[in-house]
Amino acid sequence: MGFSVVILRFLPSLILFQASVKNVIFVLNNRRMNIIKTAILLIVTLVVVPVFSYFFGNPLNELSIEALTTVSKICLVAIAYCFIVGEITNNNSQVDKLWSILPIIYVWVVAHYGSYTPRLIVMAGLVTVWGLRLTYNFSRHGAFTIRFWEGKEDYRWAVLRAKPEFQPKWKWTLFNLFFICGYQQLLILLFTLPMIVALQFNDTPMAIWDAVIAIVMLFFIVYETVADNQHWKFQSAKWQKINNKEPLDGDFKKGFLDKGLWAYSRHPNYFAEQAIWFSFYLFSIVASGQWMNWSIAGCLLLIVLFQGSSNFSEEISSEKYPLYKDYQKRVPRFFGRIRSK
Repeated sequence: MGFSVVILRFLPSLILFQASVKNVIFVLNNRRMNIIKTAILLIVTLVVVPVFSYFFGNPLNELSIEALTTVSKICLVAIAYCFIVGEITNNNSQVDKLWSILPIIYVWVVAHYGSYTPRLIVMAGLVTVWGLRLTYNFSRHGAFTIRFWEGKEDYRWAVLRAKPEFQPKWKWTLFNLFFICGYQQLLILLFTLPMIVALQFNDTPMAIWDAVIAIVMLFFIVYETVADNQHWKFQSAKWQKINNKEPLDGDFKKGFLDKGLWAYSRHPNYFAEQAIWFSFYLFSIVASGQWMNWSIAGCLLLIVLFQGSSNFSEEISSEKYPLYKDYQKRVPRFFGRIRSK
């Protein structure tokens, strides 16, 4: 096997390996992470996917490499921007502002390389719907302002910044560079890369399964929209009472939402987000005819990220709200279940 062929086969795996190493560092710092689940996911992403990609996958063609190179350059610029602006402003939510925007850019860049074939248009269109919805949700939480480098910072960054593990400040600076900016931006790129596989097999005609996957992905986008709206209405009403110095009664007294979709899952929005990008990966299966290809890395690593993110959020909620631990016992984290009467 020629050297160039080896490089082409390992190119996706190298991208995956770089992201996974950073993810291991984050996971090891999260003491409440479910070690078994995390270990399984990381073994799959670090070992199974690269090995499978090398021995059974197809090397990227010239057009796919060119598209991947272009979106990778955009990703590097985004990393540099978020790190520099975050350090200057001390607002570490710069990645959050771009989380819903960059995927739209990535998928349309790839669609352009593929001459806007039907499958690429459907995939890019779905990501655009997802991104516009999420951008709106971010905006009503105060993420965007005229001074784009400002805006409301995710409360979890301030909590994390104050932890002893990130003192002195240079430790937080490294964390900001390698995880907040580096890893998360790379992850955003990774979970859009089924587009590259679809581009690689651009001659594969659309099938009925493309329509089924599109419907499933739209369902989870709507599901996430409902969950976010329920949470937004609850929190807005609660803070209105607090700002008006009114007593918190009823559901507001608990401090957290456990009605609607939140009665079946503690994080229905996180569950939907993971399902959306797993559905997106399914397009690459239809295009390539391979049940597992290297682009699965993005959705797998996203699952690991949400494990850690939800753990950290729940640690904060458990300290703030006395009844939250009972909520954790009653309701599953992600996968909703039908409650018995």
